Amino acid sequence: MISSKLPDIGTTIFTVMSKLALDHNAINLSQGYPGFDTYLYLKDLVDEYMQQGYNQYAPMSGVPQLKRRIASKVLNIHDVEFDPEEEVTVVSGATEAIYAAVTATVRQGDEVIILEPAYDSYAPAVRLNGGIPVYVPLNIPDFSVDWQKVRDAITVKTRLIMVNTPHNPCGYVWTQEDLNQLAEITRDREIYFVSDEVYEHIVFDGRKHLPLLSHPELREKTFSCGSFGKTFHITGWKIGYCLAPRPLSIEFRKIHQFLTFSTSTPMQYALAEFLEDPSRYLFLNQFYQDKRDLFCEGLEQTPFKFTPSQGSFFQVVSYAHLSNEGDFDLAIRMTKEIGVASIPVSVFYHDKKDHKLLRFCFAKEDDVLEQALEKLQKFTF
Repeated sequence: MISSKLPDIGTTIFTVMSKLALDHNAINLSQGYPGFDTYLYLKDLVDEYMQQGYNQYAPMSGVPQLKRRIASKVLNIHDVEFDPEEEVTVVSGATEAIYAAVTATVRQGDEVIILEPAYDSYAPAVRLNGGIPVYVPLNIPDFSVDWQKVRDAITVKTRLIMVNTPHNPCGYVWTQEDLNQLAEITRDREIYFVSDEVYEHIVFDGRKHLPLLSHPELREKTFSCGSFGKTFHITGWKIGYCLAPRPLSIEFRKIHQFLTFSTSTPMQYALAEFLEDPSRYLFLNQFYQDKRDLFCEGLEQTPFKFTPSQGSFFQVVSYAHLSNEGDFDLAIRMTKEIGVASIPVSVFYHDKKDHKLLRFCFAKEDDVLEQALEKLQKFTF
């Protein structure tokens, strides 16, 4: 009998709710993936490279052309220079990047600060590497960071802080003040950062995504993890990347080469060519803001309370003023009774703290969102 390293971990809520949605023919606004296909031209490029014979292992750190495009993107948007050969690594999804960065950094007994609610892969990655998660709650209702609480959580054992902006599940986007506060409280300490920025191009209302790598102090200690999945509607391709200074990238690649070694070759070449046109990611924010606005306009006709998401695919709503029903129970009941699946936000807390919040994914076709809103408007508590 195997002694489990994660005895308390079962099937993820995303799998549970997606299956429930399928079983009840419900509109699935639970799992965070786009409800529409990627660009035809991008698919054609993959086919072209496959037909040309680019079907064997890619270089361990990534196809050079793609690494150069990623470095150019960062330079053009944030005016920060990375050596594409030494400091950019292509991996099989941002989740792999996060795991490799944690593994490269965390040793037995090290403490890792996780801001909650948090994406569900962070704590397991820490625990599997012998680390100790230290949970710090975000402010409700806006999910901003309480920097005094972060300061109080830091000890001599703190090795790493997990950062996520734009935030999943709650859509908060970090400000320059957030970056400055993080730099101040970690100055002269050997504390590193794993920054999950997969929604970097999906920010709203004129906000600007500010990656940790844009801050001179933070850059030297940051593994910046990104993904093409959310940017180009290709979550099933599982192609991500990590930008980090050379000393950090060296250790990161030592882990990466024994996790997946390399990532899909024809897809990397296709993405490198697709990235030649910056407009394909620079104007993505408006595409998703239109969907957020449509969804929020419809939510105004429901009894839920909410503040429009600042970024990401997600909108969180509160029903605390309406009911004491547990969010997990409510999410299941709504899926069965009205045919709309969501995610209970309590699953993003280690202790399942229930603030009576649900998360909806609005990265769907407009007609699907309208159908879901019609159902939500008829729901009664």
